[in-house]
Amino acid sequence: MHQTFDAALGINLLHANQAGADHNRAHFDQWGITCLNLMSSPGAGKTALLEKTLAALNQEIKIAVIEGDMTTELDADRLRQYNVPVIAINTGRSCHLDSKMVAGGMHRLAHDYDPTEFDLVLVENVGNLVCPAEFEVGEHAKVALLSVTEGEDKPLKYPVMFQEADCLLITKTDLAPYVDVDLEQIVANVRQMNPDCVIIPVSAKTGEGLATWFAWLRSYLEQTKAVDRPLSTVH
Repeated sequence: MHQTFDAALGINLLHANQAGADHNRAHFDQWGITCLNLMSSPGAGKTALLEKTLAALNQEIKIAVIEGDMTTELDADRLRQYNVPVIAINTGRSCHLDSKMVAGGMHRLAHDYDPTEFDLVLVENVGNLVCPAEFEVGEHAKVALLSVTEGEDKPLKYPVMFQEADCLLITKTDLAPYVDVDLEQIVANVRQMNPDCVIIPVSAKTGEGLATWFAWLRSYLEQTKAVDRPLSTVH
């Protein structure tokens, strides 16, 4: 009986969160914004990737960031140095952002800025390889990161994030010669979970693969701009 209640409660939470995510996405569409949800385990390199992305593209693409962490604004402060709006959300004991938290961040963005001026909102989710993949926040696409130091088996052991990802960045490739890792096996394991996922090996340290990541980002923005977005007012 207890297990049945827990399962039902979990389903209800996911349904409620999904409704909020759909509402957030409708707001993004109304504003003409594309939203990407960046997910990974702690330390895989999300913030470093965002630093490189903001440095390279901020003059070309109008970007805002919603930065999720359980506590502190350490990562948010790193990104504020690039002169972009960074909305920090502390989740407390929660291991992921949810649609209600992100809605609060969106309202703060809309209060302080004209949201229609932005092209892209990058959501850096809490570092966790499981929970963020279960809870949509209103994103148009999910970007997962997996560092070479995590090994080849993570896509098989924690499949949901890799099944959901539209793009996977294999990070810290500069460390590959120093750890016992098979990059081809990582790719094969991801393909087993998600044959259509775009996979890009990158290194924020050496710059390897960043041009390919930027090209994917530009291409995805163009794709979303080409899609007709609803014009009705969202409340």
